[in-house]
Amino acid sequence: MKYSDELCRAMDYLARDQRTIFLGQAVACPGTAMTNTLKNVPRDRLLELPVTEEMQMGISTGLALTGYVPITIYPRWNFLLLAVNQIVNHLDKLPIVSDGGYQPKVIIRTGIGSERPLHPQHQHIGDFTEAFRLMCQRIEVIRLDEPEQIFPAYQKALERDDGRSTIVVEYGDYYSEK
Repeated sequence: MKYSDELCRAMDYLARDQRTIFLGQAVACPGTAMTNTLKNVPRDRLLELPVTEEMQMGISTGLALTGYVPITIYPRWNFLLLAVNQIVNHLDKLPIVSDGGYQPKVIIRTGIGSERPLHPQHQHIGDFTEAFRLMCQRIEVIRLDEPEQIFPAYQKALERDDGRSTIVVEYGDYYSEK
């Protein structure tokens, strides 16, 4: 299968679980390549947000604490940087500071920006996978290098019962290249 086809299949799978909600920029409105992977997700499960990255992660954590499994979408790592406080100091630490009392499960979907056919400049192509692995004690970071990794990664993120959230990292260039 192709990279983009596998992403669509994974999003369709996630959408079948009634606990999931998809939120972020360009989830209900066109705007990024990630938007196209949500075409079969029911419209009432897509929550379009303004460009307020930290608030988006706070909302995602709150939704997770009430039983939802948010799939919170940040099209590029560079945008996700604006939510570091919420990720590192709140989502990652809640299970620790609550002695396991709170274990929110959030699926964070982000990407390494596409460089081809048009290079969008360096503020859009960062890959902070290793930095987040170092900063987060309880959040697993999975980078999707090959199409066959996609479905199992998202399946694991949804089905995990270890009290951990997951950051899933996609490659923008691979949508059309693999």
